[in-house]
Amino acid sequence: MIKLKYFLTLFLLGYSLLAQPNPIDISVVPNPAYVRSGKGVFEFNSDTKWVVESESQKEILLPLLNRFRIAANFQFIPDSVQAGLGNKVVFKSNKALPAEAYNLSINKESIILEASGESGFYYGITTLMQLLPSDIFSHQLISDVNWQVPCLKIEDTPRFEYRGFMLDVSRYFMPKEDLLDIIDYLALHKINYLHLHLVDDNGWRLEIKKYPELTDIGAWRADRYNYFSARQNPVEGEPKTVGGFYSQEDIKEIVSYAAHRQIEVVPEIEMPAHTISSLAALPHLTCPVVEEPVNVLPGIGGSQSSVIYCAGNDSVFTFLEDVIDEVIEMFPSEYIHIGGDEAWKDNWEKCPRCQATIKEEGLHDEEELQAWFVNKMSNYIRQNGKKVMGWDELTNGEIPEGATIFGWRGMGEHALKAADQGHPFIMTPARALYFIRYQGPQWFEPFTYFGDNTLRDVYEYEPSGEMTGAQYQYLKGIQACLWSEFVSSPEEAQYLVFPRLAAFSEIAWSPEDAKDWKGFLTRLDHLTGIYEKKGIGYSKYSMFNLYHTVSPQDGDLKVELSCIRPDVEIRYNIGHARPTGESQLYQGPFTIREGQVVSAATFQNGKLKGRVLRLNPRFNKATGHKVVSSEPNSNVITNGLLGSEKMTDGEYVDLYDCGGEFVIDLEQIQSFKKVGLSFLNNYGRSVHLPSSATIFVSKNGNIYQEVASRELAFRERISEGIKHHVLWFNFNETDGRFLKIKLGATGIMPDGHVLEHKPGRIAFDEVFVE
Repeated sequence: MIKLKYFLTLFLLGYSLLAQPNPIDISVVPNPAYVRSGKGVFEFNSDTKWVVESESQKEILLPLLNRFRIAANFQFIPDSVQAGLGNKVVFKSNKALPAEAYNLSINKESIILEASGESGFYYGITTLMQLLPSDIFSHQLISDVNWQVPCLKIEDTPRFEYRGFMLDVSRYFMPKEDLLDIIDYLALHKINYLHLHLVDDNGWRLEIKKYPELTDIGAWRADRYNYFSARQNPVEGEPKTVGGFYSQEDIKEIVSYAAHRQIEVVPEIEMPAHTISSLAALPHLTCPVVEEPVNVLPGIGGSQSSVIYCAGNDSVFTFLEDVIDEVIEMFPSEYIHIGGDEAWKDNWEKCPRCQATIKEEGLHDEEELQAWFVNKMSNYIRQNGKKVMGWDELTNGEIPEGATIFGWRGMGEHALKAADQGHPFIMTPARALYFIRYQGPQWFEPFTYFGDNTLRDVYEYEPSGEMTGAQYQYLKGIQACLWSEFVSSPEEAQYLVFPRLAAFSEIAWSPEDAKDWKGFLTRLDHLTGIYEKKGIGYSKYSMFNLYHTVSPQDGDLKVELSCIRPDVEIRYNIGHARPTGESQLYQGPFTIREGQVVSAATFQNGKLKGRVLRLNPRFNKATGHKVVSSEPNSNVITNGLLGSEKMTDGEYVDLYDCGGEFVIDLEQIQSFKKVGLSFLNNYGRSVHLPSSATIFVSKNGNIYQEVASRELAFRERISEGIKHHVLWFNFNETDGRFLKIKLGATGIMPDGHVLEHKPGRIAFDEVFVE
């Protein structure tokens, strides 16, 4: 842990903050660096005076005054004339403050807001708006509201200079008006960079006037609305009706709208991979070894996803330089992000042009060819007055001069290689800050990829991790990312982003030592009131929903329940009755037996807060009995519960590129003649049935007899869609205590599969013994 980080923030402020302030609960997210409580309140009224020093300050103030006009019918007009005594709000320049810092002093008579420039004044007003009743964000006149804020002193500055949010508008095209709403919501959280992922295999979203084909062809894909990971590639001649793009006039409006909210828009133009949308429009930019027609992909794309720009074709660089020229004209940002991630080099290995370039440039392999490609374009961008950003794969070779690296793989550790070479970097780890992951118990969440990334996971992420002090000095900040594979509307995007963005904003802005999960939740509850007023489609229930673990225990089942919020009560019934605030209070694990059902939920002050969890185990002779296996989580196969369609919901044994062996101890000799094995099929994730399954029985656990076996051909074990399969094995009635199950790996995915030539996996969730 870096001990000097917080004190560096204090030094930059230039304040005497080492003494702890008087504790005060204020409903502001992100939490200010320093708050000292006062006595009483300042109350706004129709005669409140607003004093500004400049037109730019007036412009910053106008959104708040407009809110007062709508919600309170106060017709405020800011003035540059210094008001005398009485109820007033005063803007005051203080050039000693850092660029984004502000002081907010509130007493009963006045509010003084100090800052050195527009950013500080904007953030100060943002804080003031959160201190007000949430009705200030109402869209209609509200009566009987006291427009008061507490008397206090705030001295605030952000922890990180880069507080970013990436929005993938390639896989799901976000209409301009909805994107402007997102920008407005980012500003509420003091986010100062919007990274637009404009280019990917699934759509080119930016008008380039020199190449109209990019938006005539590259912005549109075939109509597919099944899960992203299961979408088949288009066939020739199929209509391309889904998509859209931003005109250059749209971009100017977006950039201006963001700038007025202190947000810099960073464009990302992917290269050399994730570019099929442009290659569908300009197929001559592919390697000559690519024989199949290239189409904009509706989903993952299978082997098509390995089609990338030809590194040995000079036309590729002419094209990219032309694109960059127009991007520079549209985006005033000092940065251009060039991607650089996940470049499969299968075609480069076979391409005579690429191999000739490797030889001519004195390179050793295709990895160095990518570094050469990226450096060539980075030099062009730098020569035109811009700085380069890129994903952490850029550290696999020579890092472009002056490039800022985004650490995304794992917990972002690959970016530390950039720091070791003196490059600035930004932490955006997939496991902590990717909002595509599940934000609550998966049984209640819409389908997406991977595992959990809850509100608490985001809040408890610490960017510095185990990095050294030398590495930390190159850390510019952090970024949250919304990849949009599973987004099909603006509302779905908002659901995935909020309120997790609130937790993110706090780790991006607030001092590390000020982190307080319970305090954050109190402030978040006020912020969600603002979400309601502003119409933000946030996830209301995820943070209140229940996690469960059901495990075998001597023939019965042990039930454990938990919630990420410590400020709720868990109430449950044994039975189908909906729980109430008077139901049994959960105080620890309990057991259930055959025929019993659990209904549980979270409550605050007797009010239902989350969704009702229902556990209805299907008992059989294996249920409740211990499983011995080297595979993690193996006890789920005897807990009586089928998993959901999400294979990471905790109810599956995950066998990636392998088979498995499981022994169930029935604890006494029993007779049975039928065994069922339950599996999930998820075509888009190459989750399929095993290649073989064999059942053995033993009375003593030493000598086993095979009673049933089955080999499954590819056509039997691989099917499309997401569904459960139960493989049933019937045999002569057998006596035994121990049941052994052997599963064969599902194998490598065949040609034509959406993940062809990739290893398959088995998701095994239950055993039925009858």
